Amino acid sequence: MSQMYYILRSKTDGKYLTARVDEDKPGYLLLFKEDFDALSYLTAHAGDLASRLAVEAISSTQLSGLLQRWGFAGLGMVNDSLIPKVEFLQHGSTID
Repeated sequence: MSQMYYILRSKTDGKYLTARVDEDKPGYLLLFKEDFDALSYLTAHAGDLASRLAVEAISSTQLSGLLQRWGFAGLGMVNDSLIPKVEFLQHGSTID
């Protein structure tokens, strides 16, 4: 059985919320373990953008395809949405 995660996506242009470690390199897709964590992150760090972003569920089996299709460098697993504490995983790493 696959694990479910949550991502934030723009309602206007369909782009995903990412973190960039280096401006010249692809970003890391921000990933949340719970939908309320994604909403807490928005409230704490991007309140003015909250109405323009939507929370979407994605299964762990879909992540690799999404990373390849959009050319992300990897995942940014948000472990604490209020601080925020983010663990960066290169594309090709596994998440269970």
